[in-house]
Amino acid sequence: MDAERFAGRTAIITGGASGLGRATALRIVAEGGRVALWDRNKEMLREAQAEIGASHVVALDVSEATAVAEAALSSGAALGRVDILMNSAGITGASVPVVDFPLEDWRRVIEINLNGVFYCCRQVVPLMVANGYGRIINVASVAGKEGNPNASAYSASKAGVIGFTKSLGKELALTGVLVNCITPATFESPILEQLPASQIEYMRSRIPMGRMGEVEESAALVCWLASSECSFSTAATFDTSGGRTTY
Repeated sequence: MDAERFAGRTAIITGGASGLGRATALRIVAEGGRVALWDRNKEMLREAQAEIGASHVVALDVSEATAVAEAALSSGAALGRVDILMNSAGITGASVPVVDFPLEDWRRVIEINLNGVFYCCRQVVPLMVANGYGRIINVASVAGKEGNPNASAYSASKAGVIGFTKSLGKELALTGVLVNCITPATFESPILEQLPASQIEYMRSRIPMGRMGEVEESAALVCWLASSECSFSTAATFDTSGGRTTY
């Protein structure tokens, strides 16, 4: 780690109370930055704030556009500026075939995983453009490239995140704001608690390295994308898949 890599930098991290968001926040703070954590789990948010030393926390659901707009204003004020946005909040949805997929469950997955990314970027991008600097990292998934059976909503939402990232990155290419996404294969995270064991084993079996990823491996990639070292990559997709992805 570089204790000064994020000196003077600030970050908003959605889904920041657990999993990849929490691991990334820990690293950014350890490397000199300040973070605001957004998450809908109030108890875990309090625990994460104490562990990480977060400068600001907001309990919200990223699928609620008005709440996101209010959070962007409050976190922007608390941090003084926003240099980094990591969109990590997400849910898996049901593990069933398309013909059995509950309609409300479908809508909920799309609202959080895809629309939530849109709402957050829509509010934070102007803050970054005004400063002439920004790094946005959207957490997609290998499922967005390949599609996992019995996970249609999740796969579709993550494919949408990839396409959205490419579009936004091109729009902002001359502003100093870079937009990229990562597409991890399965890694140890609380989100796995939402899945049946059979679905987890299917995803593990698809990884040529024969193991699931570690959250720190993806956090390391996010932190590079969030840093000024990343200067000529935008509208791009980066894998941490153990060899699973083929494009």
